[in-house]
Amino acid sequence: MKRAPVFDCVIDARARLGEGAIWSAHQQRLLWVDIPTGRVNRYDPVSHHNESWEFGRPLGCLGETDNDGVIGAFTDGFYQLALEAKTEIFLAGPRPAEHGHRFNDGSVDMVGRFYAGTMPLTGPSANDVTGTLYRLDSARTTKVMSGFHVINGLAFAPDGRTAYVSDSFADTQLIWAYDYDQDIAEWSNKRVFFDANTVAGRPDGGTVDADGCYWMAGVSGWQLYRITPDGKVDLTLNIPAEKPTRIAFGGTDLKTLFCTSIRVDNDSKQPQSGGVFATRLESVQGVAHPRIRQFP
Repeated sequence: MKRAPVFDCVIDARARLGEGAIWSAHQQRLLWVDIPTGRVNRYDPVSHHNESWEFGRPLGCLGETDNDGVIGAFTDGFYQLALEAKTEIFLAGPRPAEHGHRFNDGSVDMVGRFYAGTMPLTGPSANDVTGTLYRLDSARTTKVMSGFHVINGLAFAPDGRTAYVSDSFADTQLIWAYDYDQDIAEWSNKRVFFDANTVAGRPDGGTVDADGCYWMAGVSGWQLYRITPDGKVDLTLNIPAEKPTRIAFGGTDLKTLFCTSIRVDNDSKQPQSGGVFATRLESVQGVAHPRIRQFP
């Protein structure tokens, strides 16, 4: 009888809102953030050492550039970060905090464009659908679409032809798929890909694997879900944290599944919540997370 994968807490970080996990294939490190503190983390699974740098204001997500740099999406815009020097250079707006928002989830398409979406600083509400998706092209930003409570779950199919985005709001809980023309960064043909009201967790961070399946972190549901390209759950994994947030495949063979989480204080059922968890999936391989490249 095949045993279900068991998750280990590889970083007992107790992060307030652990998020933004991406695997750097070049550095062989996991990059992730704690949103409220603006803390960037870099974890080495070989030495088990986690380095961190705090930038003092909410940081929703980040991406690695093609010259080994890091770009972060802060409440006051996109910044190029030098971690060891703890310096930052402003690249482009918008400045979401000026409108009561912060950046939340983000991802990079298969040719290197960085996307990040916003949500209200005070949390989602039924009447606020001003969550907006932006694209960073070198030193300028483009507004892609709006109309969300909480933008989440950004991911791109391995062939680059399908884009995914979700809304985590409790009254929505949907993941949509779009046809994506990566030559011109055009989104079209929006349709419901998966209704997360049918499972325990709300849709949080997403990623894809080499089979073209979409992975959803089921926040508030203690579970992760693998969803086939036709929108069917074919694998459910239990994780020892109520609020898993962002999934990333890593390791030299991209078969280690990492997941960040949100801290829940004073709960004996999940003493390591807010940590980063990991397990091996020998039958599933991830896709290397693209690096941000410069666009003319």
